[in-house]
Amino acid sequence: MITKESNILEAVQTYPVIAQVFRKYGLGCIGCMISSGETLGEGLTAHGMNVDEIITEINRLIALTEIV
Repeated sequence: MITKESNILEAVQTYPVIAQVFRKYGLGCIGCMISSGETLGEGLTAHGMNVDEIITEINRLIALTEIV
């Protein structure tokens, strides 16, 4: 499960499918150098995003892909 304390780069490396959520919201976090040292909570907050809503969406997507 991904949390707001999860490192951005590690989360995407573990669950590549979540890149879809980043693209959906126009977030370039994956290619950003800061992603290796920043948490999802920090990155989403810096972009003015609703952290809890996006984390929930990310975890739903992970759950769906694990079922298949």
